[in-house]
Amino acid sequence: MKTNEKTMTASEWKVMRIIWTLGEATSRQLIRILGQKNKWSPSTVKTLITRLQTKGYLADNGATRDRLFTPTIPEIEAMTTTLTHTVQSMCAMCVGRSLIAVIDDTPLSQQDITNLQQLLRDKQSHAPHAPQSIACDCMPTHGEDFK
Repeated sequence: MKTNEKTMTASEWKVMRIIWTLGEATSRQLIRILGQKNKWSPSTVKTLITRLQTKGYLADNGATRDRLFTPTIPEIEAMTTTLTHTVQSMCAMCVGRSLIAVIDDTPLSQQDITNLQQLLRDKQSHAPHAPQSIACDCMPTHGEDFK
């Protein structure tokens, strides 16, 4: 994430998803939409907007009334960075199984499936010497006994 390495909460993601969908949104629009969708109060929405601005995810037009908020990061970049950070924090040995489980539980379009299949074929052909298994990277490997 070029603009910001700070993570978003689930509530902040809900705000950002609306702004990404609309391209830009006023505080009034966000309060109305999130009030209807999540039953959030105006003060909750304003707090989330302020947090997102502090984290560097939102910019505004500087107006004092009906500020117009725009994202400072594209949605796909935020999603990819979040997924990458999550995967990198997992045990390397378990990442493949976790990805399989997530893909199995995630609705995908026919095009997404085709793209994933192609990516895996390309990865396999460019990495013919891929290991049979991935070692656990949770503990140091320099032979220390931690028991």
